[in-house]
Amino acid sequence: MNKLATRITSERPDFAAIASWISQGASVLDLGCGDGSLLRYLRETRAVRGYGVEISDLDIVSCIANGVNVIQNDLEAGLAEFESGAFDFVILSQTLQATRRTELLVREMLRVGREGIVSFPNFGYWKNRLNILRGHMPVSKELPYQWYDTPNVHLCTLQDFETFCSGQGVVILDRRVMTGEHEVNLLPNLLGSTAVYRFQRGL
Repeated sequence: MNKLATRITSERPDFAAIASWISQGASVLDLGCGDGSLLRYLRETRAVRGYGVEISDLDIVSCIANGVNVIQNDLEAGLAEFESGAFDFVILSQTLQATRRTELLVREMLRVGREGIVSFPNFGYWKNRLNILRGHMPVSKELPYQWYDTPNVHLCTLQDFETFCSGQGVVILDRRVMTGEHEVNLLPNLLGSTAVYRFQRGL
């Protein structure tokens, strides 16, 4: 792994978890791709082919600088411009909690992709619970915003997400829970700050 990839995964440990599920040379659609760091990382470590979708003008410029193919679009409008089954994987990294039409977006992810991957901050993490008990909304590396300027509209716990998947007919294939770069296996809904899930349509 080169120095750039090492730096990226130290800043975003969920990237390494995502990459571990991506097959070499796979086609990938990264929704809410930001500056294109994840796609660049996957291109360098997995030789993926794919596109990012982003709405921010500044992030579009950064994607281009990172050599990432990017389409400017609002995820809330759906993915009608993409054909069904066009990608092996559709990724929503640290964006799920900022979406308003979550059910539609997850359905669309599994329409255009064979599998979906999401990562999100776990609101059930013990430090978040402690902040609530102290009378304050959590502010952390995973949740860096104040209550009045946060883009997050649908914070959830691991159990919430798994219940959501069950209700939507979505089959969870794998799960990684971590705090920083360390994987959490014991009491993950309490001790894990970030969750990463891989899933597909139910039969």
